[in-house]
Amino acid sequence: MSKDIKIKKGLTIRLNGEAAKTLSSAPRSRTFAIRPSNFHLITPKMVVKEGAKLAAGDTIFYSKDNEEIKFVSPVSGTLTAIERGAKRVITRIVIEGDAQDSYKDFGSFNPETMKPEAIKSLLLSAGCWPFIKQRPYDVIANPEVAPKAIFVSAYASAPLAADYDFTLEGKEKFLQAAVTALSKLTPGVVHVSVAKSGSSPLKGLNDVNLHTVSGPHPSGNVGTQIAKINPVNKGEVVWTVTPQDLVIIGELLLTGKFNAERTVALVGSSVKTPKYYKTIIGAEVSTFIYDAGLNEENVRVINGDVLSGNAISPKGNLGYYNTTVSVIPEGNDYEFMGWNKPVFDKISTSRALTFSWLFPKKKFDLTTNTNGEHRAFVVTGNYEEVFPLDIYPLQILKACLVEDLDAMEALGMYEVAPEDFSLTEFICVSKQPHQEIIRKGLDLMYKEIG
Repeated sequence: MSKDIKIKKGLTIRLNGEAAKTLSSAPRSRTFAIRPSNFHLITPKMVVKEGAKLAAGDTIFYSKDNEEIKFVSPVSGTLTAIERGAKRVITRIVIEGDAQDSYKDFGSFNPETMKPEAIKSLLLSAGCWPFIKQRPYDVIANPEVAPKAIFVSAYASAPLAADYDFTLEGKEKFLQAAVTALSKLTPGVVHVSVAKSGSSPLKGLNDVNLHTVSGPHPSGNVGTQIAKINPVNKGEVVWTVTPQDLVIIGELLLTGKFNAERTVALVGSSVKTPKYYKTIIGAEVSTFIYDAGLNEENVRVINGDVLSGNAISPKGNLGYYNTTVSVIPEGNDYEFMGWNKPVFDKISTSRALTFSWLFPKKKFDLTTNTNGEHRAFVVTGNYEEVFPLDIYPLQILKACLVEDLDAMEALGMYEVAPEDFSLTEFICVSKQPHQEIIRKGLDLMYKEIG
């Protein structure tokens, strides 16, 4: 049964640099890189060596803990480097791409007639299983545990995030194939959430429960939607898949190809012409950043949105799961007496000396400056204003810091992921790294309980 989700708690952060609804093909990247760190808690075991020739879809490595979970090459080419860090941990796998991709053929299928085990086997062997994540713990799903439901959020509420209505246009047949297949892997249903006002390509899908979402960020976070539709309790598992990953799964089913194509929103006030680019997972972001042009040199490039993304070099590579690349000014300059004068150009939930609340529709040019330094938690009650989950955010953060597993469990740790705390981190007067704290807490629970 469908359900309208209206979120009241949250914060809409309006920034300059939204991507225009135009799509360009990014210049072909010379090299492509896969970072095992993108797959949390996965220890890679290589199956190919440097110098190996690869087709798109060929296995590069598998998970040490589960050999069935394979990770494949996004392009055809030559594996030129396996870079290692401390204790010989693999940090990056570099592939020099061919001028044109050739694909490994996994065979085409009709999802409506496939058996659940055949679907699972195909997704595992073709490298599409890493697109399926699970709650609790926000890690790649365990293929041996059936989820009580599967969630897809096709509503992006994060600042400057890629518009799914635009990026998924014309992909309906792949989306339908993917949700039909996934619906057979759960005794429950596939929940799909779309913007209440919009023309999402997912609105007409079969084999789903459709929900409409409205309200400020984090209404688009899949964790918020899970909490409102079917919360995760102890002993339960749900799976999550992003819409662009659904397209890759659907194309695999219908064509037999692992097509790692991404439609990426290049956004941010430091970009001259922010717009959408068609590229490939692992491509060099410089191929489209410098194509669009930068307004300044001192910038920070972020794989993802400005709240939950990771900083990379301008010569870095597109992350495995990212559909947004944000470029904003680096905040390493300081205003003289900036703490002691009225502020009109910064966002704040407090009205003390900050007057952004007078201009609710204004868009801002924010930098990476945190406007303060790390200190002990200050109890202000502000977290609850932007945190729509039925959880005490400050208490669960403190429980994670002191590694109190009983308190973490009682306070609802099974429901959350780091991105659910991106807004509380943004408004935190104590400048505490909320997402890092939650990630460490989840890792501890996974190790001790999971």
